[in-house]
Amino acid sequence: MPQSLSRVIVHMIFSTKGRAPLITQDIEAELYGSLMNALKADGNIPIQIGGYDDHVHILFGQSRPVTIAKTVENIKSSSSKWMKSKRPEFAWQLGYAVFSVDHKGTDGVVAYISSQREHHKVVSFQDEFRKLMEEHGIPIDERYVWE
Repeated sequence: MPQSLSRVIVHMIFSTKGRAPLITQDIEAELYGSLMNALKADGNIPIQIGGYDDHVHILFGQSRPVTIAKTVENIKSSSSKWMKSKRPEFAWQLGYAVFSVDHKGTDGVVAYISSQREHHKVVSFQDEFRKLMEEHGIPIDERYVWE
């Protein structure tokens, strides 16, 4: 095949260091804009960004030539610099989680990410994360996952 084609949709989640509640409603739209710009800079296609006070969910089409690890590094670095100008104590946790999403399931994930503020009125981040890991068949070691 003379042409390289791909469509890889990724759902990424990562938290603030120590799950500090620093992503408040007054700042989240600008943070999400910073994340979107960092995604685009690597050739990724942002689909939906949302979250809660201590974490973000990012749904995007992965750029073919850029690895997921490099994407994470770039968006965390770029957005962290911006956040530190607003909240000097800000830092992202070291780890992250990513899942592949079937293009037919994209609308459901968009709705899920869009409803994070309502969702976390009744479900903690830890319970949400455990459930997502279980649904995707990813074992976690509780001693290390809660940085």
